[in-house]
Parts: sequence; structure tokens; C-alpha cells
Amino acid sequence: MKKKKNTAHSYKGTLDIARSGIGYVIVDGLERDILVKPSDFNTAFHGDTVRVEVTNAKAGGRTEGRVAEVLERKQTEFIGRLQGGGQTFFIADGQKPVPDFFIPADKLSGATDGDRVVAKMVSWNKGERRPLGEVIAILDPEDSNDMAMKELLLEKGFPLDFDDDVLETALRLPEAITADEVRKRRDFRKTLTFTIDPVDAKDFDDALSFRKVKKDLFEIGVHIADVSHFVEPDTELDKAAYQRATSVYLPDRVSPMLPERISNELCSLRPREDKYTFAAVFQINSKGEIKETWLGRTLIHSDHRFTYEDVQEIIETKDGLYLEEVLTLNKLAQQFRKKRMEHGAINFSSVEVRFQLDEKGKPVGIVLKESKEAHQLIEEFMLLANKAVAEYVAKIKIDGQPVPFPYRVHDDPDEEKLKPFAEFAKKYGHTFDMSSPDAIAGSFNQMLRDAQGRPEQHVLEQLGIRTMAKAIYATEDIGHYGLGFEHYCHFTSPIRRYPDVMVHRILQRCLDGHPPLDKKMDQKCRHTSERERAAMETERAANKYKQVEYMRQFLGDTFDGVISGVASFGFWVETVATKCEGLVSLNSLLDFDEFRHVEEDYCLVGMRSGRVFRMGDKVRIRVVAANLEKRQLDYEWAPTEEEAAAGGEMPRRRAIPRGGSSRGGGSKDRSRKTASRGGDKPRGDKPHGGAPDRGGKKASHDGAPDWAPKKSKKGGDKGAKKSDKRR
Repeated sequence: MKKKKNTAHSYKGTLDIARSGIGYVIVDGLERDILVKPSDFNTAFHGDTVRVEVTNAKAGGRTEGRVAEVLERKQTEFIGRLQGGGQTFFIADGQKPVPDFFIPADKLSGATDGDRVVAKMVSWNKGERRPLGEVIAILDPEDSNDMAMKELLLEKGFPLDFDDDVLETALRLPEAITADEVRKRRDFRKTLTFTIDPVDAKDFDDALSFRKVKKDLFEIGVHIADVSHFVEPDTELDKAAYQRATSVYLPDRVSPMLPERISNELCSLRPREDKYTFAAVFQINSKGEIKETWLGRTLIHSDHRFTYEDVQEIIETKDGLYLEEVLTLNKLAQQFRKKRMEHGAINFSSVEVRFQLDEKGKPVGIVLKESKEAHQLIEEFMLLANKAVAEYVAKIKIDGQPVPFPYRVHDDPDEEKLKPFAEFAKKYGHTFDMSSPDAIAGSFNQMLRDAQGRPEQHVLEQLGIRTMAKAIYATEDIGHYGLGFEHYCHFTSPIRRYPDVMVHRILQRCLDGHPPLDKKMDQKCRHTSERERAAMETERAANKYKQVEYMRQFLGDTFDGVISGVASFGFWVETVATKCEGLVSLNSLLDFDEFRHVEEDYCLVGMRSGRVFRMGDKVRIRVVAANLEKRQLDYEWAPTEEEAAAGGEMPRRRAIPRGGSSRGGGSKDRSRKTASRGGDKPRGDKPHGGAPDRGGKKASHDGAPDWAPKKSKKGGDKGAKKSDKRR
């Protein structure tokens, strides 16, 4: 469908359908959404990108319109139930209204009346009362986890499977290394090369080569799977990858951007196999100084597959395979890291939360892992390659104009967000110099160093993250504030991120002397940024589901926790041992005291007792409800006798039905998502005084770790995630 330009009476926007059935088209640049009645949806579903024509514009009143055209479908696959008689219809689940699909008898795929299925909308022609659909999967009613994970993916517009023509295209791709292609590449097959990945990784998209040039000079190559060699522009394979734009990592599965034929076979840098790669090769001296940089296509043969644990053991014991090479790489990586911090990079710490699942996907344990030097080794060399590619492209001009390119950008902190945080940090003795962005970064790092190991560390890190902007893809090269880089892009993970594929294609054209002029690059950057955000929201929801599922076994038990957010209706607590977050409702505190919310201090204060619940405080909580459907945990404060005596009376247990909810913990229906137009919030953001994104996983400084997502696929320790590389 052709997209028409906005006119005075026609706009492009996103249709948001409320539970009531009324729709609102959200248009960038308009202060108020355009109301659309259900009779004027014109086959559009919730979340679709549409062209809306204004039918009634009242001065100072509500603008009304009708959907003239569906430009892009957000979702075509849904979970629901079949209802049959003489004809069979599909009734979708969910809180958003979806028309019933008519399913012809030859499209039932063996499903019968009453079955829960995944159905796909095949078409909805003008004049037809209902969409035409087909059943693509029958769901096992006993596998609630599978249904929940699939529903989360579909809600955000991630298809569950690839179309047959996409899979067929992938299967036809040749595997053989050809002599003609070898002549086009720099051959590294005789140079020591290895990968470093999680123990249960199934695909390997980056490798390091190492060669000692002379005593004080090393040649180190960062070799990345050459996805663009196999995925050509405008093919069905390319369109499917662009539609998804990213892989999605759930605790028990991966929704891949590319078929496994590519991600696990053709492009995976498996040991003892020749593979096509795209590389950034550096000559570096022992001081960590880059003496020479080469960019181009390479051919490698991985000699060994390391796990992070293998490399960490070598670093700590000074013993193991390729000892000299590993220690040299680690030494250089730590030098790079130190220099980054000195040049303004912000060093927020992070904890990786991994679920241990049984054979049915049920969580049986939670493991917390911190980033160690083995992870930092890979991180620093990926950052180095990403930066080098961006710097190279930034220098190239087309008729005096920059090459349209998907830079990974991260804006300076918002001063209005930073001021209240700086005032709060001052109460702990930490001062902020806000005279310049560099001074702010220096203040952040000084604060993080000074707070290390102190009670306020957790709260300052979490609140500090929220002051940060959200990293996005954009053609305007404003730099990456959080990393301290003037130029930055994503080059190192094309198996799981579409922007990296675009970067590879543009880079090769630049190297060939024919830089491309892609007039749709801004649109592609917006799309891939939106899909990345959707993936993160899906991952957060899936992790929350697993947290709730895990904590159901502990109803009535008590845990040590840390207050992770405060609102007028209660406070959130994250358990120390498992990082599972739940709400302590103000209702559950009424028998103890009445509390008022002090927003600027991120706390609740007892009106009679003076008891303070402040973000970052350690508290003891009891698990009182775990609602899987709402992905919601409810806690209540479980004070010690001394704490209760200090404030007066020991609170009485308030009866809350198991699986139920206390006030304020549920997800609210935002029938008009006007908040979504206010810009990206950092991952895990908790607006001051509002409800947090209770997602479980920790954020980096920009809301998305930014050095390339290296996450594992379903394996032994299901859901175990590779050190997150999204910077």
C-alpha cells in the first residue's frame, strides 16, 4: 500500500483501540489524538499504522476522523478459541477488541470447536463483514507457559514462525565456500581465531583473531558473521528480517530475526569451519594505542570455542589454553575500559538475572550473575569495532552531505530530570557539577565510585539510570553520551539486529567507493528503534511472568528486600536473593499508620509514627499474592518485633486472596496511550510517583545495553543470557 503524505485533513498515525471499542489515532506532532468510531475503522486493528481523514474538527473540541487506509499491520496472528456450528469462527483473546475471523473448513489444520489456537488473518477485503483467517497452530491447554510466551510475542507484533517462502529461500542458500568469494576477502584461516560465548549458546556471531606482529605490536581482528552476504535486499528473507528487526529473548525460547538455517548454520562461527565474516582489524601496541585500522570482508576458521567461564578461569588462574593471547586481550580490554571512563563513559553496574527451568519451562531457580573481566573483554572489542565503523562512515560525504546511516545515538541527560536527582544525591553527600555534559558524566562516575558498597548504592544507580535518555537509531549523528563516543553504530550483531545488517551493506558500498543514498533511512531507523523497544517490553513481561510463577511457591513466606520504587499508593520491593519485584500496597499498611508520599525524597512517611519507607531502604516482606494472568506480585511489610515496637502496634495480617491483588498493583488500561508520545523512557524506568516497569531485568545507563545483544538460545540452563550487548 502506498503511503500518502499528510495534508490538512489527512494524517498518518497509530490506531489505539480502548477496551470500550472507541479508537484514537495517535499522530506525532498533534496535541490531541483523533477519535475514530468502530464503524470507521475500515478493517484496521489496534496498533496498526493508518491514514486517517478528519471528518469533524471542532475548535477547542475533539477532532474526529475515519481510517481511510491501513498502511502497516502491527499484528496478523492472534491467540484465541474456535467456535463452530455450521461455520467456524475464531474469537481472539485479549483486552483489545478484535473482530471474529471466519475460518474455512480447509484452513482449520485439524482444529475443532472449542480448541485454543493461533490463527492468522489472511485477508479482509472491502465489503466483507469479517476477516478471513486460518489456523496455524493448536495450543496444548495444559501448557499455560507456552501459551503465555506466545501471547506476549504476538501482542507486540512478533510472528511465531516464518512463512514457507522465507524458509524455502533460506534452505536454498549455498553453504560452500567458493574460490571466487575467497578472492574478494582477506584470508584469516591460518590466524589464531576463537569465539567467547555463554555455555549454552547455539549461534556464534563474533570471533576474535590474534597475531603478534612484533614484541610490542598485535594484530587483533573483530570478525562478525557476514549475514549481508546471504540476506540480499528486498528478498522475502530480507523483508521478514526487517519486519521483526530484532530477535526476542524470552526465558525459555528465542524468537529469532532470521531462520535457524542462517543463524545457527550458515552464519554461525562454529569451531573448525570456514566462515564468511565482516571485520574490523586493528594493530594495537601494548599501551592500548590503535596504530592502524582495516575494515573489510574476511574469511576465518575458528580454532576454538571458549565459554565465558573458561576465559574467566584463565584470567584468574593464569593457566589454560592460549594463555598468552587471552591475557593480552584482557589487558588491552581493561586499558580500553579505563580510557573510556576517563573520556566520559558512565559505568553503571548491572546484574544478570537468569532463570533455571525444568523440562516444562517451569522456573526452579534464579541465578544472579555480575559482569566479570571475561565479559568485559568481549564488550570492549565489540565497542571498538562499532566505533571504528561509525567513525569511518561519518567521514564520507555525498555531494557534501553525510551518508544516510543508522547511527546508534544517546542524547545528553535532560537537565529537568537531572536536577531533582542531583538534589537527592546531595543528601547522601554526593555533589553534581552540571556545567557541561562531560562534567555531569564525571560526577556520575565519582558518585558511583564513592557509593560502592554503601547502603545508598542501589537507589542512586537506579535513579541515575532514569535520568538517562534512551539510545535509539537515527541518521543524525549526535554521538553516544553514555559510552562517551562521538560516533557510534551497531556492527557486531547482524544475526539478531537488523540495523547491523544495514550497517554492513552501507559499509561495503562505502569501501567500494559507491556510498548509497537511502532516502528512507530515517523511516528505517524509527522502525528498528520501535521494534527494539517492543522486544524489550516483551522480554520484561516474560521475565515478570517467570518471577510470578517462581514466587507462587512461596506464598506466606518472608524475604529480605530493597525498596525499588515509591508511589502515592505504595512501594515496590525487589527481593535481594532473586530480584523479584512486588508491590506493598498502602492498604496493607493502614493497620500500622497512615502514610503520605514525599515525591522529592522518593519516600512514604508515617503521619503518626514518622516511619519512613524510602527508595533503597532494606525491608522484610511477605509474599501474599502471585497473579500470573496479570504478571503481578503483591507483598506486605513484615516488620521485626523491634521495628513494629518502634512505630507502635504490630500490623495485623490483612486477608488478601491468593492469586488476587491489592489496590494499585494491577496494570491499568491506558485507553489512550498519550504517555507513549512523551519519548522513550529508560528500560526499567519508574516515573517519579508513578508505577514502575516491573520487569525484573536491570538496565544499562541508556535503557538498553549498547554494545550488541549476545544472548543464548534455548539450552541446558534455559533462558541463560549472554552478557547483554545492546549498547
